[in-house]
Amino acid sequence: MMNVHQLDRRILLDHLRAVEEKFPLHFLGLLPRGTAAHVLEEDAFDFLAEKRDGLSLLGLAKAEVELSERIGHPVGIVLVSGLKGEYGDRVKASVRPF
Repeated sequence: MMNVHQLDRRILLDHLRAVEEKFPLHFLGLLPRGTAAHVLEEDAFDFLAEKRDGLSLLGLAKAEVELSERIGHPVGIVLVSGLKGEYGDRVKASVRPF
């Protein structure tokens, strides 16, 4: 199920760019709610992103916190590099590009 909460696209893109400038990530699109299984809140937003050189697990967690604070909702970031096999193909196919 896609997230029913709506964010202004321009504002969301501004927030995503700000997080990309601070952390080595590149956001690709919005995923169906629940894809980032580590984020339990129903009002969360799940994003697909590419990992850039230098991103650590701590950096990924900080990027989630930063983006969450910016948009006012919990955030889960799923990395393309972590998607494998048939499940990974399904997740990639479900992304809604910005």
